[in-house]
Amino acid sequence: MSVEAPNSDADLLDLIRIAGPLSVTELADAMEVTATAVRQRLTRLMSQSMIQREAIRAGRGRPKHRYSLTDRGLRQTGSNFTDLALTLWREIRTVGDEKLGREVLRRISRALASGYASQIEGSTPAERLQSLAELLNQRRIPATVGSSDECSTLTTHACPYPNLAEEDHNICTMERMMFSELIGNDLELTQCRLNGGGDCRFQIGP
Repeated sequence: MSVEAPNSDADLLDLIRIAGPLSVTELADAMEVTATAVRQRLTRLMSQSMIQREAIRAGRGRPKHRYSLTDRGLRQTGSNFTDLALTLWREIRTVGDEKLGREVLRRISRALASGYASQIEGSTPAERLQSLAELLNQRRIPATVGSSDECSTLTTHACPYPNLAEEDHNICTMERMMFSELIGNDLELTQCRLNGGGDCRFQIGP
């Protein structure tokens, strides 16, 4: 199998997902870097619970170690089950009861937020908004934070759910609710790329 040499943590996670558990030597060869550089990256990813190490014993001598993805690492890579997500979302849209539909959206947003809550830092909404932007950037969703007229804004420069959002704008509502849960303050979607804006912009008041 030919895999392009990874140059980021996300690429490294994808390499392990595609090629299976790998040793430091195998990773160094694929990445075209030194074993020391690989170990440094693996140590960082293990501290983030993205990668796990398993000792493989073959006879006498020191065991060899192979590295694989944790459940969290799998969620961080291309294993996002897009087709399944599309199907499930379409079924949610068939719920005829408007009140029930809103409650389903609320539950989904809270469930998603609970999965990211431990990664959000800060004591004020503005600080947590900055932390959220950093988390989105780590997940390869370009995001920036700005402030003007005593209002803080989060701008996402790419949609995390492009296929879903194109079919149903309610996905934008769900995303706004999830972001609000994470920062502990209501956000308003003041600009949406689906309505002709170049980016999506979420704003919190004073």
